[in-house]
Amino acid sequence: MTGIILFGIFAVLLIIGVPVAVALGCATMATIVFSPEITITTTVVAQRLFGGLDSTSLMAIAFFVLAGNLMTKGGISRRLVDLANSMVGGVRGGMSLALVLASAFFAALSGSAPATVIAIGSMLYADMVRIGYPKERTAGLLVVAGGLGPVIPPSIIMVVYATMTGASVGDMFKSGMLIGVTIMIALMAIVLFLANKEQWPKSEVRITPKEFGINFLKAIPALMLPIIILGGIYSGLLTPTESASVAVVWALIAGIFIYREITVKDLVPIILDSAKSAAMVLFIVATSTAFSWLFTYSGISKMLIDSIIGMHLNAAMFCLIVSIILLLFGTFLEGIATAVLLVPVLWPIASTLGINVIHFGMIVCISNVIGTMTPPVAVNIFSAASVSKLKMGDIAKGEIPFFAGYLVVFFAVVLIPAISTFLI
Repeated sequence: MTGIILFGIFAVLLIIGVPVAVALGCATMATIVFSPEITITTTVVAQRLFGGLDSTSLMAIAFFVLAGNLMTKGGISRRLVDLANSMVGGVRGGMSLALVLASAFFAALSGSAPATVIAIGSMLYADMVRIGYPKERTAGLLVVAGGLGPVIPPSIIMVVYATMTGASVGDMFKSGMLIGVTIMIALMAIVLFLANKEQWPKSEVRITPKEFGINFLKAIPALMLPIIILGGIYSGLLTPTESASVAVVWALIAGIFIYREITVKDLVPIILDSAKSAAMVLFIVATSTAFSWLFTYSGISKMLIDSIIGMHLNAAMFCLIVSIILLLFGTFLEGIATAVLLVPVLWPIASTLGINVIHFGMIVCISNVIGTMTPPVAVNIFSAASVSKLKMGDIAKGEIPFFAGYLVVFFAVVLIPAISTFLI
């Protein structure tokens, strides 16, 4: 009965359009009030809300969001696009290759999929269409390449997962780096194939070594950011939260004093936007913590664990089933909400099967990124539509070959644990 009330109210609230965080909190409160099997008072919800946010690691989310916004507004994304274009822009479909490479660069700074789509798309999409690149293919590539954001570190979803499971943020970032580069190479291979098959434009202008050197020098302040973030964590000198805060300081210095594209007056709206974005993420984390706690307290979690263990699944089959469940949830739930809702339930089962915490984390993180590309809740497609002015259906059709390549890498990660654990 408790499970029916909890998930029934949650589902109804989602269907009528209530925000995920509010739906989670209301479902928790209503279950405590109306379920005859629950004897606790609603005051426990407030305790769980605050307890869910009582982690210094979660502060890294706010700093990463702020650093990403400072980088987008401070001219850093344009320098990265120029550098990427000078590296791969001279072949057929070269600007599409530059789009993928620039997305990878920006992913190493922002940790956000929609931010990557908007930042890189606003720089490249209009020019690419103007010189003859197919609209739907370009917008579709933008959607999938934006999915590098939460995979290549730093990554907000990885910080959330590590907070819930006790996994090392540094190890998560190492694994994400390898997988992110693999996805980037896969996307570039698909771009080269389609560019030659569909005769995409080829730039006749060759970038000289001097021009490449100039673009590289201009991009050095931008490229310093991933060095600061990842170097601080891997060296042990900084925690993820401290590293993120240092990244904010460097993004400020680069935007105000080096590139001079941010003024003191610009800081107020940037900070307000960042505060709103971070608050949305943290609100979901807080309410889903209360929801997951009630799920466990009521005994539903134990029944689910016992039933899955009773099926005698091996680790590979369990990972495959979990990946499919996560992909299905990702079609209608925001990625972080999916993670904080399901990880407390699924990780204890994975642990009993001997699944590595980093391997399981990569399955969770990448499946949630795929959710940003699959309608109806597809923030990457919405972001690409805002840049391209195309219909969502046209963008979804254009992304199919790139999405298929992304899925191939994902299922390789699911079935081959060594991919996730190779660098740790």
